[in-house]
Amino acid sequence: MAVAPVQDAIVESRKGVLWELQRNRKFTIGGAIFLAMLLIALISGMMIDPDLRKSGSFPQRLPPGEGTLFGTTSLGQSVAIQLTEAIPNSVQVGLIAAAVGTILGALIGFVSGYFGGKVDNVLRILIDVFLSVPSLLFLILIAALLRGVGVTAMALIIGAFAWPSPARQVRAQVLSLKERGFVQVARLSGMNGMEIILIELMPHMFQWLGANFVNAFIAAVLAESGLSILGLGPSREMTLGMMIYWALNYSAIFQNLWWWWLAPVITLMALFLSLYLVHIGFDEVSNPRLRTEG
Repeated sequence: MAVAPVQDAIVESRKGVLWELQRNRKFTIGGAIFLAMLLIALISGMMIDPDLRKSGSFPQRLPPGEGTLFGTTSLGQSVAIQLTEAIPNSVQVGLIAAAVGTILGALIGFVSGYFGGKVDNVLRILIDVFLSVPSLLFLILIAALLRGVGVTAMALIIGAFAWPSPARQVRAQVLSLKERGFVQVARLSGMNGMEIILIELMPHMFQWLGANFVNAFIAAVLAESGLSILGLGPSREMTLGMMIYWALNYSAIFQNLWWWWLAPVITLMALFLSLYLVHIGFDEVSNPRLRTEG
C-alpha cells in the first residue's frame, strides 16, 4: 500500500527535526538552563533534612552569605531551601497544565476539523465560547472558591482553560491536511476516521504541538504565579509565586528584606528565559521561513 512510504517519510522527518533541535543554539541553551535549574533543585531537595523546612529552623532576617546561601525570612526559613521545593512545584504546574491543554485542545481540533458537519459545528461553537470567556477572571473565581488547593489541582484548573487556542489552530490545519493525497490514500486503504487522525494527521502536527506545549508551559507558570501573588495559590505547598506572596504578605519590601522576594523573582525570570529560548528554537526548526531568515 502507498501508506508505508508516507509513514517512512514522517519517521525520517522526525529524525531530521531532532537533529535540527540539537544543532539549534537557542533550544540547547534554553534547555540546558531549564534542566540545570530543575536538577539542582531536585538533588538539593533530596539531600536536605525535612525538619529544616519548618519555621524557626534558622535565625530570622539573615542576609545572604551570613550562614545561609540566599538569606532567611522573617519566619526563620531558608530562602535557598524554599527554592528547592518551589522550583519543582512550579515546573509541575507548568507540565500538567500544558499537557492537559495541549492534548485536550489537539484532540478536539483534530476531531472537529476532520469529521466536519454537525460535529464540527458543535465543537467550533464550544471553542469560540471558551475563547470569548475571560479565562483569568474564571481562574480567579475558581481558585477563590477552592481555597487550599494543592499544586496538582491548581495545574488542572489552569489546564482546563488552556485548550481552546490550540484546538482552533489544530482545526484550521486539519481542514487543509485532510484534503491532501496521503489522507485520500489512507481512506482507500480502509482506515477509519480515528485511525487517520492518530496515524496520518497527528504526526504532521508534532512539531507545532511541541512549540505550543512550551508556550502553554510558560503561560501556566505565569498564571500560577499571578494567582499565588493574589493569595489564591496552593498555600500549603511552596511555589515561586507563593514565595513572592509570603514575602509581600510579611512586608519584606518595607523591612528591606530584598533577598526574600528577589530570589524567586530572578528564578522566575530565568525560568521564563529558558522556556522562551526553547520555544524560539522549536519555532525556528518547525518553521522553514524562520530557519532561512536565521
